[in-house]
Amino acid sequence: MDFFDKIGKKASEAYKVTADKTGKLAKDTKIKIKIGDLRSKINDIYEEIGKKVYEKHVSDEEVAGIDEEINEKCAKIDEISEEIENLLKESRRLRDKKQCPECYSELDRDVNYCPNCGKKQEIPEPVVVDENIEEKEEEKEEEAKEPEIIESDDVNNEQDVAETDDTEEVSE
Repeated sequence: MDFFDKIGKKASEAYKVTADKTGKLAKDTKIKIKIGDLRSKINDIYEEIGKKVYEKHVSDEEVAGIDEEINEKCAKIDEISEEIENLLKESRRLRDKKQCPECYSELDRDVNYCPNCGKKQEIPEPVVVDENIEEKEEEKEEEAKEPEIIESDDVNNEQDVAETDDTEEVSE
């Protein structure tokens, strides 16, 4: 029986690891799609800025008169760029990567020196994991496996109550 329990636990662990990696991959893919959409928006805004400037140039109007419009569009680009940066950070976190502060290369989280520029990297703080989590999960699984025992008297009483409710409905 121990043999089958060990196989079951190994299979369960493999499933959890696979599910976790698949979930991370799906999240990372969604993030990358969102980043692509945001970059497309930025390009559209660049195009709008260029059109405004060129229209003013062609009409021989002063280009400085559109500063307010351009500043609004530039502020929008800044907002979108910040959102992209946050999404990139989340993507790196999901893939256990980090970014070199010197050359901005993407690195494995546990690398001490950047292979691109040689800059010494900060050591990331280890993630604190509660060791009792696995034990708690196992207890929950065992509780879920235990069938609920219903005594025969309880079943009969429930049926009597149901019949009584039906009778009362008919008499009303």
